Amino acid sequence: MAAAALRAKNQRLPPEVNRCLFVRNLPFNISSEEMYDIFGKYGPIRQIRVGTSKESRGTSYIVYEDIYDAKTACDHLSGFNVANRYLIVLYWSSLRTNKKLSTKEQEEQLRSMQLKHGVDGEQHMRPPREE
Repeated sequence: MAAAALRAKNQRLPPEVNRCLFVRNLPFNISSEEMYDIFGKYGPIRQIRVGTSKESRGTSYIVYEDIYDAKTACDHLSGFNVANRYLIVLYWSSLRTNKKLSTKEQEEQLRSMQLKHGVDGEQHMRPPREE
């Protein structure tokens, strides 16, 4: 399989690649068995979680046993058509799952970053060169 070829080359993977995939734009009535049929073609799966609540319908998390299988599945299934819906397959990232901040908290976070990096947040024009 393609995953075996990647392992043979000892190819370095980008840092965002991991064993857990986040899938969006799924049909609301898709079952776990159908998910196993679609995603199981690319390697052994450790776990599948399909969203069932109002906020999580149409999404799923898939955890593969091997990182190379997850990469292959992500590469091949992004844009795959399931029940006239095109899947959006992404690598799971803890940075994306952080809670939403209020505007005040975002402004405080921005100010602390500006202080840390010595930026005042205003855009200034560069002075003209003297020739």
